[in-house]
Amino acid sequence: VQLQASGGGVVQAGGSLTLSCATSGFRLDHYNIAWFRQAPGKEREGVSCITSSDGGTYYASSVKGRFTISRDNAKNTVTLQMNGLKPEDTATYYCATDPYIWTAEWDMSSSYNYWGQGTQVTVSS
Repeated sequence: VQLQASGGGVVQAGGSLTLSCATSGFRLDHYNIAWFRQAPGKEREGVSCITSSDGGTYYASSVKGRFTISRDNAKNTVTLQMNGLKPEDTATYYCATDPYIWTAEWDMSSSYNYWGQGTQVTVSS
């Protein structure tokens, strides 16, 4: 199981970025995929998750309405579209997966055993 996150960068407040998580070594449609982020000095927090079963989506309250997660099984890629970015969105973003995630635990980082390397998102005010 391998994941590789990309697409981070520096953007002004109100701008947009698209993060991608390229996956390999497993069938994407069999696994829930989540995005987490971690800012300096803060705990890693769940941002969004897309489920394997029906493509259901989950979002942290802080990003709901601004971020959209999607999945392309043919390309083995999960995308996080981030609009209306705020300085507080600044963090390193990670994609993660595990075959034994209950959807009720989607935002618990301790539940995931497979992580991408992270991509830095910086939002300037």
